[in-house]
Amino acid sequence: MALARLFREHDPSCGVLFAGADGGMETRLVPKEGFDIQTVTISGFRRSFSPSSIKHNLVTLRNMSLSKKQAALILDTFQPNLVVGTGGYASFPIVKAAAARGIPTAVHESNAVPGLTTQALSKVVDMVMVGFEESRSHYANPERVVVTGTPVRGDFFRYNRKEARAILGITDERPLVLSYWGSLGAEVMNGQMVDFLSFLHRDGVPFRHIHGAGRDYQDIMAKLQAKGITPSPESGLEVREYIYDMPTVMAAADLVLCRAGASTLAELTAIARPAILVPSPNVTNDHQTKNAKVLSEAGGAILVPESECSAEGLYRTTAELLARTEKREEMSRKLNAMGAPDAAGRIYEALLTLLH
Repeated sequence: MALARLFREHDPSCGVLFAGADGGMETRLVPKEGFDIQTVTISGFRRSFSPSSIKHNLVTLRNMSLSKKQAALILDTFQPNLVVGTGGYASFPIVKAAAARGIPTAVHESNAVPGLTTQALSKVVDMVMVGFEESRSHYANPERVVVTGTPVRGDFFRYNRKEARAILGITDERPLVLSYWGSLGAEVMNGQMVDFLSFLHRDGVPFRHIHGAGRDYQDIMAKLQAKGITPSPESGLEVREYIYDMPTVMAAADLVLCRAGASTLAELTAIARPAILVPSPNVTNDHQTKNAKVLSEAGGAILVPESECSAEGLYRTTAELLARTEKREEMSRKLNAMGAPDAAGRIYEALLTLLH
């Protein structure tokens, strides 16, 4: 979306067409943003030999044949001058077909280590764009790899820490911790947050905490209330079902506890927020751990494997980091050096070189 808007801003007559997967969330989101979308029948491969996975992969092989014909029709009809993939399997048939026709092509990979789709496309596209310098070594043709960063919504740059805290109504000087665990495998970490928040309440709420509980909200609230804890913004211990104002809350935060998805890490580095990362073990090729290692090895985050994470340990690490202002400032500097707040612009400029 960020890229599509940039092309339109520079040239209002620029035609933009999105291509996605049948039934994917993009079929609902893209039209809402005012862009057209066509779909192909495609699915990903599963790295397992279980009966259900074998059956799924056979369907994927059939879909690949069908999507090849659909991609050809989309290219025949739209006749693009440039085709860009964003790493998901839905981009594979379109980008591969475009490359075979000699149309300028590129692919952007947000994760630190390329997935199957990006690995395959990197052999045929004109340019691979990646989020981190450390990612370059994972490609067979590093000379075709450009480090651009991953685009982050402009809302994340709207407020500084002081302004964001004022918007949230924070009037005291206690530091603010933000935690959220997404949806995939969040139940494990949300279960730990009940004890974590209990420790915080036991200690007199020495730091503020906003936790996004998602679909586990009712369960967390019931368990906390059974312990005699009633979360509220006034107390500084707050549990929300969803954090709709994430850019503001993250800008106000002094420390973030979260998973290690590519978009989340792009946001953390863009606004230089120190984090404790607990990668989800429920993702393909364990890519979140690989993402988290890039930040932790650079000194911008602390990596805690979920198998080694406990409520008590997480609380202790959080309290220790909050007590070490200089350490967090150093982490912020490391993240700032890694961040690419102008990632969309970098991608746009890189793609222009393919059009000349």
